[in-house]
Amino acid sequence: MSWHALRGVVMGLAAALLLTGCVVAEPVVVRTPPPLPPPQVEVVPGAPGPAYVWVAGHWAWRRGGYVWVPGYWAVPATPGYVWTPGHWAPRPGGYVWVEGRWRVR
Repeated sequence: MSWHALRGVVMGLAAALLLTGCVVAEPVVVRTPPPLPPPQVEVVPGAPGPAYVWVAGHWAWRRGGYVWVPGYWAVPATPGYVWTPGHWAPRPGGYVWVEGRWRVR
């Protein structure tokens, strides 16, 4: 096998391995979760730098109950983007958690 052919095979395998890591799982539908607990009061520490944005904490559904996921400071991957918080969205048979995301201002 020539070097170019071998290189093509290796590149193809590398691309296949990368793509297998990109599979996104279907969101889990929670069948009529109980009402959210009261919001947690978060003490927001000072920003580590001027480019940081506070991503607020939220209640997540884990193993049949709510757990608090604390907030944190993050830097947008693209300057000028803002954080859109996650939320519970109705779906057939229950609700699904829609993750927060960065979006253009």
